[in-house]
Amino acid sequence: MQESKRILVAPLNWGLGHSTRCIPIINALLVHGHQPYIASDGVALSLLQKEFPALPAFELPSYKITYAEKGRNFKVKMIWDSPKVIKAMTKEKKAIKKLVKQHQLDGVISDNRLGGYYKKVPCVFITHQLNVLSGNTTWMSSKAHQNIIKKFDACWVPDVEGKPNLTGKLGHLKKKKKNLRYLGPLSRFEKKKKKTVYDLMVLLSGPEPQRSFLEEKLLEELKNYRGDVLFVKGKIEEKQTHETLDHSKYRLDLYNFMQSKELENAINQSKLILCRSGYTTVMDLAKLEKKAFFIPTPGQYEQEYLAKRMQKQGLAPFCEQDDFTMEQLGRMDSFKGLTQFETNTDYTELFEVFSKVKENSEPTSSSLST
Repeated sequence: MQESKRILVAPLNWGLGHSTRCIPIINALLVHGHQPYIASDGVALSLLQKEFPALPAFELPSYKITYAEKGRNFKVKMIWDSPKVIKAMTKEKKAIKKLVKQHQLDGVISDNRLGGYYKKVPCVFITHQLNVLSGNTTWMSSKAHQNIIKKFDACWVPDVEGKPNLTGKLGHLKKKKKNLRYLGPLSRFEKKKKKTVYDLMVLLSGPEPQRSFLEEKLLEELKNYRGDVLFVKGKIEEKQTHETLDHSKYRLDLYNFMQSKELENAINQSKLILCRSGYTTVMDLAKLEKKAFFIPTPGQYEQEYLAKRMQKQGLAPFCEQDDFTMEQLGRMDSFKGLTQFETNTDYTELFEVFSKVKENSEPTSSSLST
């Protein structure tokens, strides 16, 4: 057993994916005798607080980013919001420094929080986007992101290093960097044999307003569907809500959100999954070996790339949000579905990064306790 460390886990609040894929990391920290601390904002923080109510949790400055209402304006909106991001990063650095000092933290794990590091303790960056796709500015956005990653002591990529893999050019460089470590796909779920209860599960997530746009569209489209449907909106609220709507053609179970165990059970009980092509969702469905239909968030290059790549590989079909109708689901018959990668992550070795003493480091919880 390694010496116990106090580790801050800080996912970006951009949809639910960054926080949900931190769940297996937090569980691994606990299993290995470490003390995780949680820090984020908005729904990402709320979700982790519901999953780990006993862990210390702190609010970080929000990036305050929303998607453009029209997909074609996505990049312009991101550029327009960049001053807010830079300002939030500056505040974030100060907040991380303060938390490290106040709680004698031994390290930081940042899932895509660009300012989530402090130079006097070991810091790790989690990302599946070593290359950040942005159309004709991909070279610039990728270089900027890689320069941020360099500030961290290690970069953990939730994918396999070789082929086949899930991320393609997103998570793989032509020349591997020294501080890169491939974890294998991360998922909080386990595949279990369950009786099929739902013909279709709709699983939503992602920032507004696009999440709501898709919710409204799918609820309207479902009026033409025959079969039992589970619809999870992906809205993290104080209390879970559930209503059942019985139509002549189908039964619809409607939830605002589900926590991990309930969601794992529901996906295992569903025949087909209709969802965004966010990478965390892709990892989860690969782990559970499900057949899926993807609707990428309009204008988000990463999700569009992943959806096109999976369709080209014969794994899952996709279409653009404006083009979707329930008839599109018939295309799923000719696709084989996602499959998992067998990987064994050595967390003992992985967490050794936090045992390294940095020059001019702060007193840590370990040194204070001896």
